[in-house]
Amino acid sequence: MPLRDAQLERYARHLVLKEIGGGGQARLMAAHVVVIGAGGIGAPAIQYLAAAGVGRLTIIDDDRVELSNLQRQTLFGTSDVGALKVEAAAAAVARLNPDVSARPVSARIDERNARALLEGADTVLDGCDNFATRLAVADAAMAMAIPLVSAAVGQFEGQLGVFRGWESDKPCYRCFVGSAPDLPGASCADDGVLGAMTGLMGSLAALEVMRAIIGFGADSAGKLLLVDALDLRIRTLSLPKDPGCPACGPPV
Repeated sequence: MPLRDAQLERYARHLVLKEIGGGGQARLMAAHVVVIGAGGIGAPAIQYLAAAGVGRLTIIDDDRVELSNLQRQTLFGTSDVGALKVEAAAAAVARLNPDVSARPVSARIDERNARALLEGADTVLDGCDNFATRLAVADAAMAMAIPLVSAAVGQFEGQLGVFRGWESDKPCYRCFVGSAPDLPGASCADDGVLGAMTGLMGSLAALEVMRAIIGFGADSAGKLLLVDALDLRIRTLSLPKDPGCPACGPPV
């Protein structure tokens, strides 16, 4: 459908980009993105996806806003402390952009419910804070052939990858991390995390979601972006497909 006058003005800076234009904006507005985690990565990603006009956002998280979150999770304010993150995030999306429908899901996603929660998604953005959840999300996205944008951050470092392992030349998430169990380790509460670092990685994750929906520029699937804020260094590595991967390798 043609954009309304208010939408033409709202998305004007997208519309003048030849790589996006009216067609790309229409794809954004018709898209459904599932965001896993409304924390350090999810919060800024949700802001930019909502601002971009992504039509439907499903936001999955089972935590409540804590005062210590506010140093980096800028989607929330002091008045949100104690509220469910997904409810506060959906309310923020409504304030940001009436074009966007945000569905809050206050639940922990795992291997039992992952496929049901990802149903109908065009892209999945995973910014959760534990490895077991990441594997459950990645396995479901792989089985359902849904592009997965996965981002993580710790202290002054971040990483970002896009995975489409069902394609013959692209790795899946398990090609990257293997099948190791969730290892006990220090959390960001123990190690600390630079607030602006989560904003950077969340914004980059939102960019990759938009790339997956619209298709502009070079294909980033099969590459891993590494950001080191201490040394002000950004590197991109190629991730090979593991021929023995139990998730996306050929049947034995």
